[in-house]
Amino acid sequence: MSETTYHVTGMTCQHCVASVTEEVGAIDGVTDVKVDLPSGAVTVVGSALEAAVRAAVEEAGYELAS
Repeated sequence: MSETTYHVTGMTCQHCVASVTEEVGAIDGVTDVKVDLPSGAVTVVGSALEAAVRAAVEEAGYELAS
């Protein structure tokens, strides 16, 4: 199992955190998601591909920083 941290742009409140957590947490292979609102860091634990994380973040209405 791996742990990868991504940077998400556009999150401004706890609702944003909940949306990203829900979408990323629904990816097959993800066992934990930690979102830090002030820094925009999203740490994903499990076996998710970056493309799946990017799609989930976009589904929640935000973007992964490049």
